Amino acid sequence: MTKPWRLGVALAATAALTLTACGGEESASGPVALRMTVWTADEAQLAMFQEIADAYVADHKDTVTKVTFETMPFEEYTTGLTTQIAGGNAPDLAWIFESNAPEFVRSGALVDLRPTLKDAEGYDFDDLQPDALKLWENEDGLYGYPFSNSPFGVFVNTDQLKAAGQPNPADLIANGQWTWDKAAEISAATAKKSGKSGLVVRDFDFAQWENLATVWTSFGAKPWSDDGTTCEFTSQQMTDALTWIHDQVFTEKAMPGPGTTADFFAGDAAMTVTQISRASALEDTFAWDLVPLPDGPEGHRNVIGQAAIGVFADGANPQAAADFLAYFTNPENAKKLATYFPPPRESLLNAQTLKAANPKLSEDQLQTVVVEGIPGSVTKPAHQNFAQLQQAVRAKLDALWTADADVDAVAKSVCEAMTPLLKA
Repeated sequence: MTKPWRLGVALAATAALTLTACGGEESASGPVALRMTVWTADEAQLAMFQEIADAYVADHKDTVTKVTFETMPFEEYTTGLTTQIAGGNAPDLAWIFESNAPEFVRSGALVDLRPTLKDAEGYDFDDLQPDALKLWENEDGLYGYPFSNSPFGVFVNTDQLKAAGQPNPADLIANGQWTWDKAAEISAATAKKSGKSGLVVRDFDFAQWENLATVWTSFGAKPWSDDGTTCEFTSQQMTDALTWIHDQVFTEKAMPGPGTTADFFAGDAAMTVTQISRASALEDTFAWDLVPLPDGPEGHRNVIGQAAIGVFADGANPQAAADFLAYFTNPENAKKLATYFPPPRESLLNAQTLKAANPKLSEDQLQTVVVEGIPGSVTKPAHQNFAQLQQAVRAKLDALWTADADVDAVAKSVCEAMTPLLKA
């Protein structure tokens, strides 16, 4: 039976796609081969995935012959994935960015996983953290399993701070004084002393503006309304946050300016805002700490990045894929995946379990940044039309990254460009 559906995922340079394909019907020709697309090329991660998959195949030879993990480049991932779908070559399962979650979840492209996961023997569905599931839910359905829930924190080069005579953030946290203003003050002073950079929002690079959510969220700011239809860049909270960021770059020199490359993990900066997965890049060349995001005018706000696994309704084997996903993410295998990806399972969200998977981090660091950083957190910006919004906002924000920028005028131009896309 032919089943039409509309996929609202925008390709990098095109509008939304309208697809008509045969979906939702399981192959009746016997055991099937499954394919999952991922963006990791890490050999250790891929080896773990394959080990789990091979164990599943060994016990399910009557339904699955093999599981293949296909790597696509991170920078081109969503474009590559949607191109496969448009060409009638959808994978059975795929990793999905949090920024594209609303596009995929509401498009009809994905299978509702809730029935399969709840019915899987030993799965313990109620162990999944409710806040972690929200972005992947639509009405009563669950359309992605958020296998990676990585809170943002601040890595600190304590050697550089000590040499500059600056306080340790851990002491400021103990005294309730860890704020963005204080972090910027320390960073500026340390950069002046070291001749290096101060505070770096990693991967922002004056292009990936959505990473600034790690700062503006504690100002009470957000890029668009909760229902995704109204631009919020001209709100007082957002203009205050953008003004603060602009001042730290061009006036206070707490943050490096455009064109400056500063790698914290190479010793080039005093602090960096990033996720715990980057701890693997740390070497024993300087003393460091990991602390939660600072407080802003609206208090403390945790921000996380997520990635989920979805099963495609128009894949060749949706039910077989969903059954494999239930095995891939059961309690035993979720514990294995926690080696690299903070899980959504409450039973695994404890410092002791995470410590075994993250030997460079202490239990105290994991407790304050990860365990306490997931419940009630805000995800990075996500929208049904995110691909086009990302490009439009970036183009208008370019005007903000000059010393004499008019923040209010830039914010207004962002909303003018954004509004038609929000309402599309």
